[in-house]
Amino acid sequence: MSHSNPFSVPTSRRRFLLGAAAVTTGAAAFRFPTPAIAQGAPLKVGFMLPYSGTFAKLGKFVDDGFRLNVERQGGSLGGRRIEFVQVDDESKPESATDNMNRLVGREKVDLVVGTVHSGVAMAMVKVARDTNTPLIIPNAGVNEATGPMCAPHIFRTSFSNWQVCQPMGKVMFDEGRRNAVTITWRYAAGAQMVDAFKEGFTRAGGAIVEDLALPFPEVEFQALITRIATLKPDSVFAFFAGGGAVKFVKDYAAAGLNRTIPLYGAGFLTDGTLPAQGADANGIKTTLHYADNLDNPANRAFLEAFKAKTGQDGDIYAVQGWDAAALLAEGLKATKGDWSARTQATAAMRAARIDSPRGPLSFNRAGNPVQNVYLREVRNGRNELVSIAGQAVDDPARGCRIQA
Repeated sequence: MSHSNPFSVPTSRRRFLLGAAAVTTGAAAFRFPTPAIAQGAPLKVGFMLPYSGTFAKLGKFVDDGFRLNVERQGGSLGGRRIEFVQVDDESKPESATDNMNRLVGREKVDLVVGTVHSGVAMAMVKVARDTNTPLIIPNAGVNEATGPMCAPHIFRTSFSNWQVCQPMGKVMFDEGRRNAVTITWRYAAGAQMVDAFKEGFTRAGGAIVEDLALPFPEVEFQALITRIATLKPDSVFAFFAGGGAVKFVKDYAAAGLNRTIPLYGAGFLTDGTLPAQGADANGIKTTLHYADNLDNPANRAFLEAFKAKTGQDGDIYAVQGWDAAALLAEGLKATKGDWSARTQATAAMRAARIDSPRGPLSFNRAGNPVQNVYLREVRNGRNELVSIAGQAVDDPARGCRIQA
């Protein structure tokens, strides 16, 4: 698959791309100081993201956000030039180990950034642990990555599935919802997000009417939507993303349920999908660690820069890519660009305090972000901030053996 970034150079027919980040000197605005000491050889960053399939747009925005940050720092992070090696994981867990081994073994990257699909991410985590390769996960929220599979060199600049959904339970109860149907894909991320919501909702006093699911990535929702109409809950909690989220929201509205049964969900239900969902998404409430109209200087600057670079509105996926670069920069700054001082670099990354477009961003002992989770509502094509559903939400990192 081709990629629109001008710094990528195709090398094979299998969507495997090698590109060098060029130095960009024209971006005077929103630029960071460059450390005095810089390394000669570039740091080789492997991107393992979906550039095709249902999550293609998500992967592209992660990529764009990361590269934008690097460009704004003159093609370097912490004084170290960055080179990219890019592979399309196609959101296929069955290919994930081979793809990761290709980056680590054949291409000998210094660090890997990826991915979106939780099943793919788990394979990447296993290879990262086996080969002691630093890994930054810029989207997948599978709990185990910063739970039982945590490691000092594994980080996430996104979220855990628990983190973004557990606060929604109390939000819905406080809004008067006393029972709910859940619906998602039958795979790791879907199950974990629904479980987290149920934990928060039942703890607040709510009751679950029924859990509905279909295999990933099927999008034939009609039978399950009919089941919701039959059950008549007073609310629905859903997790879908990408193209599946678009179709679910449109099918839900086409059935008329959006007028009688309020739809709530994880933020991915309406993030990166609103242009395709149109008015059918209006009124949907979600929780996520970002909202389109967050009014802080970092977000305003980010949105302006992303629009100027891509012609598109930045979203949470782009923010997570941006922050992955910001986190790596913290490690490289601490070692003046020397990646051979890996222990010092990853320790600095674990202690990082980042002024993110999403708000304050730090990391817990497991490498998972500590961040605000926002309640948003779709209004006129935007995920607009309603309130803070949870402030500085810290994933419990269940099963992680790293001590604080």
